[in-house]
Amino acid sequence: MKLNKMTQINIFIEHLNDTANKKLDEIKVYNDAVKMTNFIIEQNEIFENSCLKLHKFNTISFDIVFTNNEEIQKINKEYRQKDTPTDVITFAIFADSPLEERFIIDGEINLGEIIVSLDKIETQATENNKEFIDELYYIISHGILHLLGFDHQSENDYNFMVNWQNKAKAEIL
Repeated sequence: MKLNKMTQINIFIEHLNDTANKKLDEIKVYNDAVKMTNFIIEQNEIFENSCLKLHKFNTISFDIVFTNNEEIQKINKEYRQKDTPTDVITFAIFADSPLEERFIIDGEINLGEIIVSLDKIETQATENNKEFIDELYYIISHGILHLLGFDHQSENDYNFMVNWQNKAKAEIL
């Protein structure tokens, strides 16, 4: 299956709590996340190794959920047994399902959700001497790669993801 250049990307942005008060231009984040997703899935090296490869679809959707350190720590503890805040947790519903359980409804694939702690992003941006939006886009691109079925269990896998995160972010910034 070759990627259809007319694939529609639907991203739903949500807030679990007081993160709406952060100075975040949601329309810009939405538009840039769509551009990043398109850039990522248009790369043959990524598409051919992603969970999308064997499927026919015309729409990809996923959620980006913004939260704070307290909430992401609860999620991290419940789902990953790690009692600490983290920058991102990805629930790759489509990629993590067996092939026979991957549902495509009316040509739409729901990849899952990316949960981002804006508190953690702010801290990491400061620690890494980066702009907040630069760190946020780096983490969103990380989540997109996870939604597509990529992981970083080996050094080669880690380097692959970091390389594409940087390329996706550079495409936007």
